[in-house]
Amino acid sequence: MRYAYPFLATAFALALLFSIPLSLAGQGSGLPLGSPAYDILTRLEIKTGLPAPFHTSLKYYQRGDVAAFAMGADTASVSLSAADRRDLYYLFKDNNEWLVTSRYPTRIAGPRELIYSDTLQTQVEASMADPRYIMREKPYLGFLYPTPANMLEVNQKFFHLRVNPLLNLQLAKAKGDGELVFQNLRGIELRAGIDDRIFVHFNILETQSRFPDYVNERIHQDGAIPGAGYYKSYKSEIFDITDGYDYLNGQGYLAFNLSRHVGLQFGYGRNFIGNGYRSLILSDFANNYLYLKANWRVWKLHYQNIFAELAAESNINVPEDEVLPKKYMAAHYLSYDVLPNLSFGIFETVMFSRENGGFELQYLNPVILYRTIEQGLGSPDNVLIGFDANWNFLRHFQLYGQVMLDEFKFKELFLDPNGWWANKFGIQGGAKYINAFGVEHLDLQAEFNLVRPYTYTHRDSTASFTHYNQPLAHPLGANFKEALLIARYQPFKRLFFEGRFIRASFGEDGPGENWGGNLLLSHLHRQRDYGNTIGQGIGATTSLMGLDVSYMLAHNLFVDLNFFHRKKDSEDDKLSLTTRYFGGGLRLNVARQRMDF
Repeated sequence: MRYAYPFLATAFALALLFSIPLSLAGQGSGLPLGSPAYDILTRLEIKTGLPAPFHTSLKYYQRGDVAAFAMGADTASVSLSAADRRDLYYLFKDNNEWLVTSRYPTRIAGPRELIYSDTLQTQVEASMADPRYIMREKPYLGFLYPTPANMLEVNQKFFHLRVNPLLNLQLAKAKGDGELVFQNLRGIELRAGIDDRIFVHFNILETQSRFPDYVNERIHQDGAIPGAGYYKSYKSEIFDITDGYDYLNGQGYLAFNLSRHVGLQFGYGRNFIGNGYRSLILSDFANNYLYLKANWRVWKLHYQNIFAELAAESNINVPEDEVLPKKYMAAHYLSYDVLPNLSFGIFETVMFSRENGGFELQYLNPVILYRTIEQGLGSPDNVLIGFDANWNFLRHFQLYGQVMLDEFKFKELFLDPNGWWANKFGIQGGAKYINAFGVEHLDLQAEFNLVRPYTYTHRDSTASFTHYNQPLAHPLGANFKEALLIARYQPFKRLFFEGRFIRASFGEDGPGENWGGNLLLSHLHRQRDYGNTIGQGIGATTSLMGLDVSYMLAHNLFVDLNFFHRKKDSEDDKLSLTTRYFGGGLRLNVARQRMDF
């Protein structure tokens, strides 16, 4: 518990700081990462050209933002197809507590003021009065699923509640594997709002899984299941499983609208920054973590602070009765909408730990450059800076990209480029094409990522850009190049196709070596100072192809079929591996869970 108190004190201090009245947009219930709504919103933003009340690089979006944008698109003088209208009504059903009409002018994620008069409607009252609020004539058993999206609903004047089950049952048969690949996930999710000012989100997931062979290799390497925390072994006589995993996970946060344009959130979960399939800044690949997040939104700006407590390693080598060693992250990101279709962002992140396990209070400054503080402390910490941008044009296209700088010297990088080890950076470039070649709801995406060796690393793992032995950015860590293609097609109302092809080249370590790909190894023990190139070490390439077909039986209830093929070719034949499987299953209120690395 000695690690918890400094961070809680930090949270309290920031709550006081941000409670100062400011005319800056607030918080609300968030749209879960991986929701199909994100693809719908991207399509609508590109196609309509309408300004969105959210900055697309900062995920997750607030449900109030999503509903506001959907209602704006529904009433705007823009050309929308019948399929686009279906997408809008999917958003209305999924976010029905935010269908606020002009009588109650809630913009983005919070009211202009708290109203306790009976003459005006509250948020939920106004939403229920909107014709887009769809109710069933006969709920199951009289109270289950009163609306298409929610199993249980409570709508009171100053309180709303939504409760939904979570389910993901998947089975697959891999070539050459005597046992099934499977997942059995069950859970429950709750979201609520009080006084149109305080919001709660919570889910808990119980999962038993058996993964394909390449994922098992990654678990053994990292001592962690990607995206999960503590686990134990699992066996099943029903499915004849001998080497599965059993793990419990969950997310939860409490969010406050401190003013019309300032929101504060304290929770346990994940965040994502970027417009791509991957992120080189902050992704949702790693396990959940404790965080305090502030959002300042005014004019064309969205400024976000994240202060997080992370695990310096997984539990695999830590006795059960001991607390995991801690480290911390402080990050800020400023997004500026230059035009309704053009946005730029700048970010800075610092990773650090202290011998006493406490938070470095100087990093609580929400606006100062962390590099300035880090140098003032003697440069003991790991600072990353970078840029992010996206541009929508011609009502069909989006270009996006990221540049991440860990360390570099101008002379070594540009004037005398000789592969200096500390030229550590990553670059992402991507494009999206909606209604490709004139085909309705055929969307294409291409993306390229590269990260230099030793990027994200530091002198020890307590300052590397990792959490629970997992990368906080790209799943491959560093020392790689990657290209990916994704196609999404919805030919009919309930039928969805998605195909993806990913090819990556990277370098791995031999025994006792460190070529810069493993973020948990100290860069002090590098192989050489000069001549470092992407893919150095034991060279390898992976070619991954996946095809998913889904049919929506009811709102957010999907039947899935999938095909997956991954081939790894390594210079060391013992490390080469081919994985192929066919499978299918049933999902309810859960996004597809992929292991694309």
